[in-house]
Amino acid sequence: MSTKDQLLARIADRSAVIGVVGLGYVGLPLALEFVHAGFRVIGYDVSERVVDLLMSGQSHIQDIPGAQVQQAVANGTFVATTLENRLGECDAISIAVPTPLSKTRDPDMAFVLSAADAIARQAHPGLCVVLESTTYPGTTRELLQPRLEAKGLTVGQDVFVAFSPERVDPGNPVYHTKNTPKVVGGISPACVEVATALYASCIDTVVPVSSPESAELVKLLENTFRAVNIGLVNEIAIVCDKLGVNVWEVIDAAATKPFGFMKFTPGPGIGGHCIPLDPHYLAWKMRTLNYKTRFIDLASEINSHMPEWVVQKVADALNEARKAVRGSRVLVLGVAYKRDIDDVRESPALDVIRLLEERGAHVEYHDPFVSEFREEGHVRKGVELSDEMLRWADAVVIVTDHKQVDYQRVVDHATLLVDTRNVTATLAPGRARIVPLASGSRSLGAST
Repeated sequence: MSTKDQLLARIADRSAVIGVVGLGYVGLPLALEFVHAGFRVIGYDVSERVVDLLMSGQSHIQDIPGAQVQQAVANGTFVATTLENRLGECDAISIAVPTPLSKTRDPDMAFVLSAADAIARQAHPGLCVVLESTTYPGTTRELLQPRLEAKGLTVGQDVFVAFSPERVDPGNPVYHTKNTPKVVGGISPACVEVATALYASCIDTVVPVSSPESAELVKLLENTFRAVNIGLVNEIAIVCDKLGVNVWEVIDAAATKPFGFMKFTPGPGIGGHCIPLDPHYLAWKMRTLNYKTRFIDLASEINSHMPEWVVQKVADALNEARKAVRGSRVLVLGVAYKRDIDDVRESPALDVIRLLEERGAHVEYHDPFVSEFREEGHVRKGVELSDEMLRWADAVVIVTDHKQVDYQRVVDHATLLVDTRNVTATLAPGRARIVPLASGSRSLGAST
């Protein structure tokens, strides 16, 4: 029996040991899906804090209940470790480590390279390695494959290498790891076959493609599509503001078209682990091929400008009240990058806060999911959303529209409210003068 057939048999009978490198918002849910499918899983992470937390039966990921981790640890089907040599026990390893951008918007591959080197040191015949970290086309073939071949292992015969882009939407109540289709592209047909069998063991739908480059580009297309369309509606919001037209009315009416239109909504900017970053991997790769990705660059320019647009809205509204930004008290509602989650990565709220403070405002924030966050070595703590705090603020800015917040209460007690998410559109008039993202939107509150 060939090495491939032996590995396929171990996957089929669940005797294969699965490794997951990186136990964050992608790796931990994936590890537990393999556990639920009947495998023994070894999770490897360089963070002793994360490993200790998981081995004590606690979860650091909002979408994963601690009880799931506790049960998997207790019955011995999941172990978290910082010991690299435990990877040598694995028959298949998924890499789910961060791929941030540098300050110059170039890909920072340090985590991927570190993971690839660790796996290569522990690699053996009959191993399947799948990269899930979002990256530029060519990474799997150019960075992962050579490290395994340097050990004398032939890819497609001794070891099997593929790329399968993570698709995680934190806080999504419908789609999670198991029921989100999984794209898989391998170095060779044998690699595709093994990686497809691996993920089909715990994921409802697996979509094979012809190469790792295709799979890598799938992820970038998905999020570039979103970034470009969000950039479009953000520009439409600015257009509507200048025309005095209600942008939300325009978008809702356009969305009634049953074909040829997909609804996107404007906001204070984009954040998270995907949309602000992923298109830049493609833009970077194309620059190495002497091609300028104009759509990507333009969308990035518009989206990155939105926090400044919001701050200018605050400044103009304060000016109408005969107040300067400098010395004004501003309360920001919501610092997570999207509704009902606790993730602040790339959140536009952080830029809004920074820009307001650069103009001399005193800024506090409230977020029911984020009691504190660290940025550039500084820890910022949130405040309680009391009636007194709402009255204290010269301006309240809704940046993230968490459902837990009583926005009618905010309207009733605030003096000035800048609403970037249109959450006040259906509320009763209150004490606050409401300034929408685009001036054509319906205005509520005290007469001016």
